[in-house]
Amino acid sequence: MKLTLALDSQTLKPLAFLINEANVAEPKIYPEILKELKRKRIIKAGDVIYADRGYYSYENYVISVRNFKVVPLIFPRKNCNFKKLFNMFRYPLKIFDLRRNTEKEIKFYKEIIAKFKELISKWKELRSVRSIIEDVFKIVKKAYSMENLHRYTRSSVQKYCSLVVLLVGVTVNYGINERKE
Repeated sequence: MKLTLALDSQTLKPLAFLINEANVAEPKIYPEILKELKRKRIIKAGDVIYADRGYYSYENYVISVRNFKVVPLIFPRKNCNFKKLFNMFRYPLKIFDLRRNTEKEIKFYKEIIAKFKELISKWKELRSVRSIIEDVFKIVKKAYSMENLHRYTRSSVQKYCSLVVLLVGVTVNYGINERKE
């Protein structure tokens, strides 16, 4: 089983978690993660979503903007073709519906894409944010024994992961969210 944990980048508190089969590729579960975060009303239009390289795919960038109206900051791989990526962004047809304010929707999508282009162009400067988030994941793996989880039923895994996510929240809440060099 694979635990996907969503954290607030400012407070490092857990927002949500998902449990998937271990053999599912991360780019395939990315839309499911966004769907769950939207269902729980954790993300809203215009939010920035940080994700590691494991979730990298051109389609995930497009899905984030088109379907969820969020700015995806999935750190790119070495062979990322930004020109190809930027050309993939198109307005969804649903914004041209008669019941919508089309000009307002187009303006909003332009703002999201502009923010995305700005952030993705300086993604190397944002590594420090990802680094702090990775430290929390190291705590989850090492301190709370999530590296080699020997549970055999989904309900057992869910119970154990719920406890671990609660403990991470408590740990972060008590001020163990500062990094000391």
